[in-house]
Amino acid sequence: MSHSPAETLSPVLPTAVEDAASKLLRACCDARLKIATAESCTGGLLASLLTDVEGASHAFERGFIVYSEEAKCELLGIARDQIDVCGAVSRDVAIAMAQGTIRQSAADISLAITGYAGPTNDGGEEGLVHFACTRRNGTTRHRVKHFGAVGRGPIRIEAVTVALDMMMDAVRDA
Repeated sequence: MSHSPAETLSPVLPTAVEDAASKLLRACCDARLKIATAESCTGGLLASLLTDVEGASHAFERGFIVYSEEAKCELLGIARDQIDVCGAVSRDVAIAMAQGTIRQSAADISLAITGYAGPTNDGGEEGLVHFACTRRNGTTRHRVKHFGAVGRGPIRIEAVTVALDMMMDAVRDA
């Protein structure tokens, strides 16, 4: 029986996403780099994908699911006033999440995702997602995407695709 690279999530993920995760983990293994994630709107989907790839999951150091503002503060050390001023879905908070993930892990590269995967009660833009990727003792890069009101599932999958791309760029910059 043949297994796909990300066997557990295969029924819902496009093959290109599975392939990107496999390539990222192989590149991390080859470069002896460890990665960690901090996820809000994706709810651990990225971490789950990275642990599904057989034979390479040791490159994944840990993942934080920080869906609430309190979790972002408690687990990643983000100042509450930063969230109050900038908003949990913002460039500044995404960067703080990525930097907090580096501080709270043994990873060489961290990736943070915060956004609105569905309709919001507070007027937030559905499909707005901020990403930040940090190298230990290196640079932090930010991206923002406006995926639109295409639904929670598609937004989460697109967000994972962007995250994998950003982490691969960070591995190449090693």
